[in-house]
Amino acid sequence: MPNPGIAIVGTGMIGAVHHRAALLAGADVRGVVGSSPQRAAEIAQKWNVPRAYRDIEEAVSDPQVQVVHVCTPNHLHRAMAQTALEAGKHVICEKPLATTLEDAQALAALAASRGLVATVPFVYRYHPVVREARARIAQGELGPLHLIHGSYLQDWLLDPASNNWRVDPTLGGTSRVFADIGSHWCDLVEWVGGERFVDVSAAFATVIAERGAVTGQSFTTPAAGGAMQAVTSEDVAAALFKTGAGTLASLTVSQVSAGRHNRLWFEIDGAKASVAFNQEDAERLWIGHPDQREETFVRGPGAGSAEQRRLAVFPPGHAQGYGTCFEAFVADTYRTIEGERPDGLPTFEDGARSALIVDRVIASARSRAWTAIG
Repeated sequence: MPNPGIAIVGTGMIGAVHHRAALLAGADVRGVVGSSPQRAAEIAQKWNVPRAYRDIEEAVSDPQVQVVHVCTPNHLHRAMAQTALEAGKHVICEKPLATTLEDAQALAALAASRGLVATVPFVYRYHPVVREARARIAQGELGPLHLIHGSYLQDWLLDPASNNWRVDPTLGGTSRVFADIGSHWCDLVEWVGGERFVDVSAAFATVIAERGAVTGQSFTTPAAGGAMQAVTSEDVAAALFKTGAGTLASLTVSQVSAGRHNRLWFEIDGAKASVAFNQEDAERLWIGHPDQREETFVRGPGAGSAEQRRLAVFPPGHAQGYGTCFEAFVADTYRTIEGERPDGLPTFEDGARSALIVDRVIASARSRAWTAIG
């Protein structure tokens, strides 16, 4: 495995996920950038890394850093990723790649022009049984696709006392729930199903009109009491898509669905069979057949497609999950820097594609009309 020198920009929950994945992939974590020099120093000590950079400029000027991980709030992604790319660094940038389509496209173009590896953590691609579903569809086992449907449901913002930087459009972007988690679903089903969306009809709703003014870390217990403030970003969204092949796809997303902690679910129905995946039960892929026969494919290194076997690092019954997906994604990014070409690695081009879909979904929700994606 390669062992690049890396800097991590951002010290929250997702920064810690990047840190762990980088270590497991063999990286040399050179330092960290925080929201303040004091925060950077605190996390550098906690993570036992050599340097607490005062800002991203100092991080990218370090000759021992080859890769920059951008793990900050959304509104900072464009400037930080651009700074790293212009300094000749490879980049892993959290999604959304940027809060506007134009910024996302500019970053993708900059990475391509510099010949740098630049990736976005659409890590649900790395569930082994997702790879199995993709392989079966590509091999024609489902036949022509008839329908794509699913949802991505969470409940961490159900309590009106809950608030977070993602709720603020100036920090998180115009769309919240669709850009945050609907983007994952769209990337996944386009990649698995092999058909791209060309039209969308969407609707947004803000069902909690006011939230506690005190913001907290993601997925933490909210503080009780205190002032309230108005909410403008959506809590729930629904979208109907049409693919270039004419297949209809429906999606429901929510961050206020009680008991649904991180339920990304999709089903793809074809003329000969169907497949269904639930991220909260990620060890299994359901396969339906027209003769009333059902099949459950269980993740493991001994069966299925080559990519499924590659990513199934533990025997069946020894559960893998989100963390293992993230580790595989980061490792594949580093392999690409070394000249390998691992399958399915999501790049800045995929991040720009996601930004295009989000942009058109927002436009459709505003106009209440079918909108071309292109």
